[in-house]
Amino acid sequence: MRMYDLIMKKRNGGTLSDEEISFMIENYTKGEIPDYQMSAMMMAIFFQGMTEEETLALTMAMAHSGDMLDLSDIQGIKVDKHSTGGVGDKTSLALTPMVAALGVPVAKMSGRGLGHTGGTIDKLESFEGFSTGISEEQFKKNVNHIGISIMGQTADLAPADKKLYALRDVTATVDNMSLIASSIMSKKLAAGADAIVLDVKTGSGAFMKTEEDSFALAREMVKLGNGAGRKTVAVISDMDQPLGYAVGNALEVKEAIDTLNGNGPEDFVELCLTLGSYMVVAANKAASVEEAREKLIRVIENKEALEKLADFIEAQGGNREQVYHPERLPKADIIEEIAAPKAGYIERIVCDEIGICSLILGGGRETKDSEIDLAVGLVLHKKVGDKVEAGEALATIHANDRGKLEAAKKRFLDAYTISDICVTKKKLIKGIVTE
Repeated sequence: MRMYDLIMKKRNGGTLSDEEISFMIENYTKGEIPDYQMSAMMMAIFFQGMTEEETLALTMAMAHSGDMLDLSDIQGIKVDKHSTGGVGDKTSLALTPMVAALGVPVAKMSGRGLGHTGGTIDKLESFEGFSTGISEEQFKKNVNHIGISIMGQTADLAPADKKLYALRDVTATVDNMSLIASSIMSKKLAAGADAIVLDVKTGSGAFMKTEEDSFALAREMVKLGNGAGRKTVAVISDMDQPLGYAVGNALEVKEAIDTLNGNGPEDFVELCLTLGSYMVVAANKAASVEEAREKLIRVIENKEALEKLADFIEAQGGNREQVYHPERLPKADIIEEIAAPKAGYIERIVCDEIGICSLILGGGRETKDSEIDLAVGLVLHKKVGDKVEAGEALATIHANDRGKLEAAKKRFLDAYTISDICVTKKKLIKGIVTE
């Protein structure tokens, strides 16, 4: 088998067999197929597309290119949640203890953030002493003992995807539905869960800007998950404005704790309950999403989910007291309000720009080696559809550097559009894809 022949076959609109795709991924991962040939293949795929069968074969080949996490030692049906990312997306922090409190084992691999804000691991490191650098044995033991554990993604998990993504990033071949879906799902399948619930974002702060593209990606990923024998559901949710009110690592942790205390923002609570309901049903802990939702509300009300978060933080070296006393989490030195320049209704928030404000303050990474300031960020007071008076606070900004604060403040004000006419609030959940 020669890579040259496979490139020509795909360039001419042919369909690659499972064996040809396995050969290509295995030998590219080993370094035996050079970047220039794989670049040509990615461009051929970009223009010619892939069939459902090819996309599944590519996903499975990438999933099997390194370690496949074996979670069979963990009792029960393991359900994983994946978000395509967005601004203020702290969902895992509140959602995982909620479902774990109902006996759904959560064995999750998460990453650090590169961009606007930190990833789940960065946010969790707001807790003094918390570490995701635990062994696989400890990871499984924690899930069996307390129902939840989160560890850092290993270098050997779907290594083909890491190589391919880096290549696609510099060859203008990122934006292809089959390649995007297989990239996400290869990592999820390698992480070993029995069922997967996907949170596919749509809007200005999402990877997919239009609902049409978001639904197309959701359908593609659900087909791949189900085709690989994992029960998969996708929820399409709005990311035309930040999720909840807090943007920034420790600030988002505080908002997740508020949520587990029954005081969470309406949109954030709704998303956690929706995703959580499908996770609980997938784990056979409820017969319907309605029953699952009621159970999730109960574990918030009786504080079982909050207790579960404290147990999880403590099991991974963190200070559980900070769960009960979030005021002890990292705090910024400068806290100021950003005033509305005029009265009216919030018509639009350029979501990405709010994320960039957090990045300017030091809450995200410009490069892999950037240091994150866990204390900085913003807490919004007004979102789309809200009425505001001139001089009223649009947000509170948390900073440790006066120059960065001024730069972020200017950018923030440019991201808000205030209208004279009443604006309809956006619908958070756009739809569910189950097959």
